Amino acid sequence: MTMRQLASACVLVAIGVGGFHLSAGAASNANAEAPSLAALSTQPSMNVFRRFAVDASKMTGFYGDVLGLKALPPIRMPGGGQMILFQIGTGQVKLQATPAASEYASGPVREVSGLRVFTFFYPDEAALTARFVQHGYAAPSFQTVKGRRVALVLDPANQWVELVVVPGAPASTYEAMEVGITATDLDKSRAFYREFVGLEELPPVDDSVLGATKYPFRHGTTTVNVWSFGKTARANTRSAGIQYVVSDVEAVDVKAKARGVQIDTPLGNFSAGLRTIWLSDPDGVTNYFAQIIRNAPSSTK
Repeated sequence: MTMRQLASACVLVAIGVGGFHLSAGAASNANAEAPSLAALSTQPSMNVFRRFAVDASKMTGFYGDVLGLKALPPIRMPGGGQMILFQIGTGQVKLQATPAASEYASGPVREVSGLRVFTFFYPDEAALTARFVQHGYAAPSFQTVKGRRVALVLDPANQWVELVVVPGAPASTYEAMEVGITATDLDKSRAFYREFVGLEELPPVDDSVLGATKYPFRHGTTTVNVWSFGKTARANTRSAGIQYVVSDVEAVDVKAKARGVQIDTPLGNFSAGLRTIWLSDPDGVTNYFAQIIRNAPSSTK
């Protein structure tokens, strides 16, 4: 089964778990400039995925037992294997065992381009640290940044996770998620997420942990942070990506073609009830759009 098929199948589960109600899939006749993610999205967040080649129990234990994400029933895939699902707010983190992931680049955030960092928020530093130690990981090295405690750690697949401790915040804070992209051309990347995807651009933030200015783009409870250190020695465009659940994937296709956005997998029917398109941002990071097509009930006489 291809990676496209694996992720496409997960959309069906995400809809069932989250209870999202999607419109029927009539083709859009909107022009290429009209739709934005805010207009098309049927989910108040995005989903993210990460591929790995290590023991699946290590990834499950790290994201579930250590990071404390809510485990959802995994999806059993045709031909063997599972897609591991975790819920955070209305979004999901999806982990897929992929043998080729052993060859995906890792290393310092500034040295490898691509989707490099997943960020999660916590109320209690001591409790979080205790879970790391309890499960055999080194205690995260936190530092204070603008009133928050922040640490960067590596997951079992040697990819980055950022931990942000915000005591006493509203519950919605801990249901949010951020992802961070090391871009090689900051202007192109910002234009993609602002003008093509249509995310809400927030004011830039100087991040002393990264040693860079990050440019946030938000949709609901998910924020995409973009930063750049210029050209990087290596790229990792395969280990992680972003998934959007939308009401009109045809409109995404029209706009992608009008804007000259790279199409990795063309618009098509994954099944009788699912229509998808896979795109790349300027650095090759997967931006995957999916629409559930609900067939109208047949009329009776």
